[in-house]
Amino acid sequence: MATRKIDKNIAAGADAVRMLESWTRDDAAMQALLAEERSKAAVGRQIYELRTARGLTQKQLAELIGTKQPVIARLEDADYQGHSLAMLYRIAAALGCSLSVGFIARPRAARRKAHQAPPRLPARRPQVKTR
Repeated sequence: MATRKIDKNIAAGADAVRMLESWTRDDAAMQALLAEERSKAAVGRQIYELRTARGLTQKQLAELIGTKQPVIARLEDADYQGHSLAMLYRIAAALGCSLSVGFIARPRAARRKAHQAPPRLPARRPQVKTR
């Protein structure tokens, strides 16, 4: 029953991502942000899937790499932003895997917009008090 609930949550999450992508199609900065969030979620999901496939609890994996269970819980969280390469290498070694990291070029238009200065706001006029 728990698996069915997780499957529904994954499906709902995928639908939400598709909706966000369609709403932000013309916004390069938002597309870059969505890509970053997808990457973070994928890392956490891979750690979880590899750990459970090996039959390990978070506590057992933590002991294998010399850390505490809450650290593994954070690493498996899609919202976590502190994945270090050193920690990922330790996890990969403990799970019998290799780690591969790469840079992927963005489309030319997205690169150009990402390097543009943010738009300037119009200067505010000082408010004059009248009596």
